[in-house]
Amino acid sequence: MTLSSSSPLAMVSSSTKAPLSRYSKAIPFLKRPPNLTGTYAGDVGFDPFNFSSSSPEQLTYYREAEIKHARLAMLAAVGWPSSELFDQPITKFIDAQLSLDLSPMLNSNDRVPSLLNGGLDNISPIFWGVCLGLSAAIDLRGVQNARYKTEFNEEDGESYLPGDYGFDPLGMYPKDEGGQQRMQLCEIKHGRLAMLAVTGFAFQEYVSKVGVIDETPVFFHPLF
Repeated sequence: MTLSSSSPLAMVSSSTKAPLSRYSKAIPFLKRPPNLTGTYAGDVGFDPFNFSSSSPEQLTYYREAEIKHARLAMLAAVGWPSSELFDQPITKFIDAQLSLDLSPMLNSNDRVPSLLNGGLDNISPIFWGVCLGLSAAIDLRGVQNARYKTEFNEEDGESYLPGDYGFDPLGMYPKDEGGQQRMQLCEIKHGRLAMLAVTGFAFQEYVSKVGVIDETPVFFHPLF
């Protein structure tokens, strides 16, 4: 059986020649969960709630979910402060050009609509419909991949990589195995950081009652 360079099994065979440690890389005094074998990028044996202990198949579903949330969080981490910066200028420009009499979605403290900030009821139902439909389509594709594509690829001599939709319009995914591993590691690290950042945005604005761009202006406004 041959393995493609993008398959997780191929990455394991080429990068983990030494026996796996019994202990976690992240917290050396904790034992490594048995199903966390370093197959996926960013696996450092950290699973304090034992989500991975059920089965390797279930771990594939969890990884698929993590990749989806990571990518969504990276978009949100950029979109959240961007909306606070550009919502009002864009609204004023459209009003001036098209005379639509639109209202900015930010509240009086420059905070975006969110579950904690409120204001989600002011968003057009059409927008919510598009978001829900697109999310459902992507989620269904991911479930189908994790459930059926794994079996197909095993027969074909390959192993399914969670989150791989074959979508790379800019051709940024490297061709070599080492470059692919680095890209996968960068994506999951940035995604995990983005999930923490977006959670921080939400609670920061809820507690301080001030928008992110006003709470930390050094990152979003010119210094001079």
